[in-house]
Amino acid sequence: MRLFLYFVKYVNALIVLREEMRQDFVSLPAANFPQMNFTQMHEHLRLELLRRIQRGTLSVSLLGRQTGFGQAHLSNFLHSRRQLSLEAMDRILAAQHLTVADLLPSVQRPERLSGSDGVCAVPVVSHAVALFEPVIRPTVIQSLLHLPAAALESVHSRASGARRAWERFVAVRVAAADAPPMEPLLLPEAIALIDRHYNSLLPYRPDRANLYAVRQGSHLTFRYVDFIASRLVLRPHNLAFPVSVIEVDPGESPSELLAGRVALILNEL
Repeated sequence: MRLFLYFVKYVNALIVLREEMRQDFVSLPAANFPQMNFTQMHEHLRLELLRRIQRGTLSVSLLGRQTGFGQAHLSNFLHSRRQLSLEAMDRILAAQHLTVADLLPSVQRPERLSGSDGVCAVPVVSHAVALFEPVIRPTVIQSLLHLPAAALESVHSRASGARRAWERFVAVRVAAADAPPMEPLLLPEAIALIDRHYNSLLPYRPDRANLYAVRQGSHLTFRYVDFIASRLVLRPHNLAFPVSVIEVDPGESPSELLAGRVALILNEL
């Protein structure tokens, strides 16, 4: 009975995902429709938890407190030494606010980059998603920002090798507390369009400093950036605020600390 209920959840997730993808702009061809069996779903959950642990938003002890499972039990699962029961998977999904749709194989949405009516639908997401998610899943999208496709396609990129595989444009909201150092360029509750295919420190235009979305923990800070003596130097637009510095660890590239270049700012009127 439990297996049947899981099958129903899986089918419903496929239906919801397909409808969401169809409603954006165009119907998705059947060849691109994601497929996954239960063994793959189990493995996708394991990899997703490991990814969250690696980026610092989860720990084995925290997951144990959330689910009631022992750390040894969870560690064995994370290291592929034991399988989870369906009930255990349900408890972990609920604790991490995940759905079956979140575990489906990622499908790139070409229609987000070139809509049939000349408009792109750019996903508005959280700061953590903009930083860590190569492909934007439907369940993490807060809203869509509609922009002219031709304008986005004309934007030049300069990305590291790994970053070229990421979904390129995302947008994030700027909290009121984050805006003052960049005022009046960036105002509270603004929406910043981030080009994640531009994480180079080379200037986009020779006569203008690039504005970057910079990683600080799982949050984004918006600053002009220089790289001096193994440090990222973050400069505000508002000179009443101090310059700050981020140490770049040995073996780490400064580009890894950049979510991308801010290509567009939409301030509220």
